Amino acid sequence: MADESKRPITLQEKDGIPPPEIVSEKSALQIRQSRKIQPSAEALISGILQSDKTALSRAITLIESANPDHMDKANAVINGCLPYANRSIRIGITGVPGVGKSTFIEAFGTYLTGLGKKVAVLAVDPSSTLSHGSILGDKTRMEELVKNDHAYIRPSASGEALGGVARKTREAVILCEAAGFEIVIIETVGVGQSETAVHSMTDFFLLLKISGAGDELQGIKRGIMEMADAIVINKADGDNIKRAQLAKTEFGRALHLFPAKDSGWQPTVSTCSAAERQGIAEVWNTILKYLDLTKQNGFFDKKRADQNHYWMMETIERQLKAQFYNRPGMTALLESMKKAVANGEISPFAAAGRLLGEER
Repeated sequence: MADESKRPITLQEKDGIPPPEIVSEKSALQIRQSRKIQPSAEALISGILQSDKTALSRAITLIESANPDHMDKANAVINGCLPYANRSIRIGITGVPGVGKSTFIEAFGTYLTGLGKKVAVLAVDPSSTLSHGSILGDKTRMEELVKNDHAYIRPSASGEALGGVARKTREAVILCEAAGFEIVIIETVGVGQSETAVHSMTDFFLLLKISGAGDELQGIKRGIMEMADAIVINKADGDNIKRAQLAKTEFGRALHLFPAKDSGWQPTVSTCSAAERQGIAEVWNTILKYLDLTKQNGFFDKKRADQNHYWMMETIERQLKAQFYNRPGMTALLESMKKAVANGEISPFAAAGRLLGEER
């Protein structure tokens, strides 16, 4: 065995502080077991109505579950919270990756909590099409807001849901409203023009942009641009201020090419620096003006009613799909049909008809 005295100083081990002994293995076991106990629907509802963030998080986890055994309990929680919902301002925020959505939401949320508002952020992260995993790093990026007692941040994976939102975001909004959050912000994944589902669950749709990213072409695109109630050019600071002002002018011209909105609202364009907390108050004032106008002309209530109808139909389609895949023996039958289609033994349309029980 080598002489320890001859080893380099950097490789010599020194006695350190011994690790503390476990105070109570029994207590640790009780904690682990308590975490496995699933609270009843009534307990979750009671906790949510008392603004218990732990109960709110557990309820959102429940409704996001794809386990068919959880469906009845999840529906019971939603139905129990529904009478206390529909009392918040729902704001959708989107933009391409790198536009600074998380930084903006932290600055915006901090400003709103400073006004005495309770803010919930439902942040949707994109899921990998290969590993199906998601980083869910929004709490890390919003380090200041996550420590705020008047704020709640819930990251969720988009999964296979299209439109830049998670499969159960709509239901999560209801739970957050029942928990007393006056403003619910939905941050979408920022995937482009297909990201329009958020427009069907929010009152105000905010599109974040940055200058120097093809502003002239982007400004005349249809789709997501037409749905925006306001466009905010972020990162308007330092040497980028002039470029941001130029982008503001270009987007303002482009908005006038679009047809008038049913709401009677003319979308606005402004600049801000989320990093320096500049222009945040102006964004909130714009939202308040929009709400005043749409509540006066009746568009606000009409949009909420249309959204409820839309999500009822979406839920029907989703549950029909779930029932189809959960039918006994469907997994084996589906695999056999896939092989038959791949081998050219049957057409995709005939296979689909057979799977649906409609022999053709």
